[in-house]
Amino acid sequence: MALFLSTYVNKVDRKGRVSVPATFRAALQGQSFHGVIAFRSYKEAAIIGCGIDFMERLSTSVTDLDLFSDVQDDLSATIFADAHQLALDGDGRMMLPGDLAEHAGITDSAAFVGRGETFQIWEPKSFDKRLSDARDRAKSQGATLRIRPAGGDGA
Repeated sequence: MALFLSTYVNKVDRKGRVSVPATFRAALQGQSFHGVIAFRSYKEAAIIGCGIDFMERLSTSVTDLDLFSDVQDDLSATIFADAHQLALDGDGRMMLPGDLAEHAGITDSAAFVGRGETFQIWEPKSFDKRLSDARDRAKSQGATLRIRPAGGDGA
C-alpha cells in the first residue's frame, strides 16, 4: 500500500512540469502504472493524487453503488471522467494538466500534501490557510481518532 506523508513545496516550470517528491515516487513503486493518477477535488480548490492501486479500489467502491443511481452516476463522472494518468519523466517530474492547475490556482509552485493513501496538490498559500483552519476546527471540536489494532480491520 502506498503511504504519502508530509508536505513538500516544489516549483512548477514554464512548461507546467513539477517534480513529484522523492518519498511520494518511492510510495508509487511496484504498481502497474508508474506515475500519478490525478483528479480535481470536488470539495476544495485542490488536486487529489494517488497511485493506480488506490484508483482501482475507488472504482470498485463506486461500482458497489446502485447502477444508474444519481449518486453512482455523479461520483463516476466527478472522479473518473476528470482523472489523468500522469507518467513521470526520468527526473521524477510530471506534467500538471492545465485544467487541474487552474482548478487549484497553481501557477509557479505546488504544495504536495500527504494524506495517507492519497495526497493533494495545492497552491501553497491556499494550503497554509486550509491547514490552519483544519487545526482550529479539530481543536474546537475535540476531534479524536480510534486506532485500529495492528493487522486488524477495526471490527
